[in-house]
Amino acid sequence: MEKILIIRLSSIGDIIQCMSITGGFKNHHPNAEVHWIVRKDLASLLKIDPRIDRLIAFDREEGIGGLIKLAFQLKKEKYTHVYDAHSNIRSNILKAIICPPLTHIQQITRKKSRLKRILLFNFRINLLPKPFRAFESFRKPLIKWGIHNFFTPQNNWVFPTETEDKCRQLLKNQPAQTITLVPSAAWELKRWPVSYWKKLIELLPDFHFTILAGPQDNFCNDIAETAPEQVLNLAGKTSLLESFCVTSKAQYVVSGDTGFLHAADLFNVPGCAIIGPTAFGYPTGEKMKIFDLQLPCQPCSKHGNTKCKLQEIKKCLVDITPEQIVEEIKKNISVFSKSSI
Repeated sequence: MEKILIIRLSSIGDIIQCMSITGGFKNHHPNAEVHWIVRKDLASLLKIDPRIDRLIAFDREEGIGGLIKLAFQLKKEKYTHVYDAHSNIRSNILKAIICPPLTHIQQITRKKSRLKRILLFNFRINLLPKPFRAFESFRKPLIKWGIHNFFTPQNNWVFPTETEDKCRQLLKNQPAQTITLVPSAAWELKRWPVSYWKKLIELLPDFHFTILAGPQDNFCNDIAETAPEQVLNLAGKTSLLESFCVTSKAQYVVSGDTGFLHAADLFNVPGCAIIGPTAFGYPTGEKMKIFDLQLPCQPCSKHGNTKCKLQEIKKCLVDITPEQIVEEIKKNISVFSKSSI
């Protein structure tokens, strides 16, 4: 029997993207045992996936010593396959111990194409797939093992009962014609202007909205005040897992390049992806409409943690208008015909 270890320790968006592969393992190896090692503070995301037989949470506060100790414990599991979906120092330490040279364990590493990234961001030479679809980047290496069917039933994600109950309570007054907005991002350069989110709400007076964001995203209050009777502002009111659950219940999502854009893609939720300066945030699913101007300066950053090089700051986002998003939403009015809450 196959015994598979997935190594992906962080971050939120990458873990969500990588979750698109577990169905592939089970589709091709129904009796396989799938283990996943992840950073402890992000482990809750993976608990909803019934295809993961064992979740191994690594506490980064234990440092390299703790990682080495854990690796020797995992070596006893006698894995048949190890998929390094991270490719960093920690994952290399794990592989060196779990599957040393001359082992019979099959190994695959998802390459980060570091040289190609340097050429792209420093010399504007793009040898990477365009667009760089996140899910596909995690799935493609597995072709080597003959894994190509990654279908996962849309309803085959299991949230804890208490999480489901809280989210249903939060959303109980939201009608079917509700759009989930994700206006935040880790870096300001990736954020669509606040005034655009406000305008979007103004242009859709017959819709309701749910805002997902963190406790530090105070600008969401400004967005919500555009039409308080239409907007449920959950910024800072849900945990990471609860936000994940809210996304799974959404009828439609409008988001920039964030982890919850990838969550909507994972759950096959339709929506609009507003892509600006970054290279690796493109959704894969057909239900996501990508808004991307493809300016000569795009992409200029991996994470959005740089400064815009143009005089017209954030042109790649500013030139995507609320009117364009509204037009796309109205094309998809049929998706709001019934609620999944």
